[in-house]
Amino acid sequence: MSVRNLDIGQLRTFVAVAERESFTNAAEKVFRTQAAVSQQMQKLEELVGCALFERVGRSKRLTAEGVRLLEYARRMVTLNDEAYRVISSQESHQSVKIGACADAVDTLVPTYLEICAENFPTLSIDIKVAQSRWLATALRKGDIDLMLDIVPHAGFEHLLLRSSPVAWIAGLRYRHQAGSSVPLILMENSCPFRSSMVQALTDADMPWHCAFQTSTLAGIRAALRAGLGITARTLEMLAPDVRVLDSQVRLPALPAMQFHLYWRDDAQSDSAKKVLQLVASR
Repeated sequence: MSVRNLDIGQLRTFVAVAERESFTNAAEKVFRTQAAVSQQMQKLEELVGCALFERVGRSKRLTAEGVRLLEYARRMVTLNDEAYRVISSQESHQSVKIGACADAVDTLVPTYLEICAENFPTLSIDIKVAQSRWLATALRKGDIDLMLDIVPHAGFEHLLLRSSPVAWIAGLRYRHQAGSSVPLILMENSCPFRSSMVQALTDADMPWHCAFQTSTLAGIRAALRAGLGITARTLEMLAPDVRVLDSQVRLPALPAMQFHLYWRDDAQSDSAKKVLQLVASR
């Protein structure tokens, strides 16, 4: 029996018709006229030698042969698109620069990097970790394409990625002394967690002192594990040796922390636009 080649364009349209159960609706997805879609499906049926659709009311439903072909069609279209992305010179030199605060790198960034790697295997990503003030300046100057931060920034387009609960946390060695000054583990520079903790304790008329101060999240973790005090962080930072303080400690509630993605609408590269669209769809 001779083997004939299936046309990727026809298979792409076939998948669209199967998903939308209509030649008219499929035409919108593949950017063709209804007549062109009908002609493509007629040629595909002639090629495979069997009917792939049957009419049910106003809808097009797959026949048994159509159902069998659909799985192969989806795999072939996906493989075709993947091959094009890898080989096409249009994507071979893509790159995007993302600036992020330390908390975002520690929690959100790994997930989004994995998503980008799966969808854009040739994309080169440069992550710059810095304080909020530097990030905003870099985005404004065009030194980075996108910015991920927990500090609000006016003047940029933005998208809310996640609103994360914030809790008082401590290491397993820490033992809270009721009625005593609260030992805080703090970041040295301006930090929304620092200001949130201080404001909450001040409003609750609870004494506190700085037990440890550092400029990095690694320093925060080390102090927590050593039992030097407590701090506030999003729940994503929890680890086997870091716990949420029991409610019996009676510390004031803290507001959630919001992670936003920022960009300049007038300075978007093609690569940055693709990453932005991908993240926004999640």
